[in-house]
Amino acid sequence: MLTTNQTFQGTLAAISSSFLFSLMFLFGLFMLPLTGTQVASWRVLMMLLSLLILVSFTKQWQHVFDYLKTLKTPKEWLIFILPTPILGGQIWLFMWGPVNGFGLDVTLGYFLLPLVMIILGRFFYREHMSALQWTAALFAALGIGYDIFQYGTVSWVTLFVCLGYPPYYLLRRKLAVPPITGLLSDLTLLTPVVLIMLYSSGGFSVAAQNIKFWYLLPLLGAFSALAMSLTMVASSKLPVSLFGALSYVEPMLLFVLSITVLNQSLDEGGSLFMYGMITLALFIMIADSVMGYLRRRRDNHLHGYREPQVGGFPPRRRLINRRIDGVLAAHRFRKMRRYQKKMDRIQRKIEQLDTK
Repeated sequence: MLTTNQTFQGTLAAISSSFLFSLMFLFGLFMLPLTGTQVASWRVLMMLLSLLILVSFTKQWQHVFDYLKTLKTPKEWLIFILPTPILGGQIWLFMWGPVNGFGLDVTLGYFLLPLVMIILGRFFYREHMSALQWTAALFAALGIGYDIFQYGTVSWVTLFVCLGYPPYYLLRRKLAVPPITGLLSDLTLLTPVVLIMLYSSGGFSVAAQNIKFWYLLPLLGAFSALAMSLTMVASSKLPVSLFGALSYVEPMLLFVLSITVLNQSLDEGGSLFMYGMITLALFIMIADSVMGYLRRRRDNHLHGYREPQVGGFPPRRRLINRRIDGVLAAHRFRKMRRYQKKMDRIQRKIEQLDTK
């Protein structure tokens, strides 16, 4: 029952985050005359504000501090901070791309992202790839290879999306960073950068002069914080293969919006052959995930669904144990500090009595 609940919760979180991200894809159009960079900067600030309210309302601050106390070495702190610029770049590109004619390029990057995650898991963490997964990867590679041969290159936007997010998720998993803690840290570290950007580009004055931003900016922050949190929850609850398959929901929605709302033609983002190969890979991946889940459910032996991470995928057991030990140590430290304060007060009272 625990396995089934975890899989259901992760699936629901992944699908919900995809719908929210697809809505935010169009926010750049709603928030003109702000530029894409200004919208991305405001998004960081509004996400941070939303998260601060959420953490305060749910009284999660102690959990955040308890986790931070488990980071003991400079190496662990470096791994904890390294993903921040990756997320900052992805937030900027997601808001900048649609309003600058790169909507389909961003979409293509999200189409390729799950395949990159699966291949990364296979070669770096020795995860098993089924025959259908190999077939899907081959079709996607054929599509990309055709465009490279035909046009000599693939958009830098596409490469930044599909090759940028995997290190972010893997580094977060390596230290078993809780979703809210990781996102709160990222946004806090990004805040000085976006404040400078908004001040130097006049983003504050533009937003203050139009009343529509008074409700659009808070809405953008709420959607962004909720979507990112749901994505991190899904990545921690689902096996990599299922998480990768469900990640295709978002680019499908983005593709439809790029063609219909943003009025882009297919040849702006790549060739028809490439899109056909990637779409075929998409359906093969979905079929593989559905067949694997049904087979394991029928056999009543959900190997990949019993644990959120498959095979040797981080976080490893020893890292989880280290985190638990760190939380317990922090709890003992707080108790010792309270007792020490009591002892100090008693000692002061004794000294006062002795002086009399």
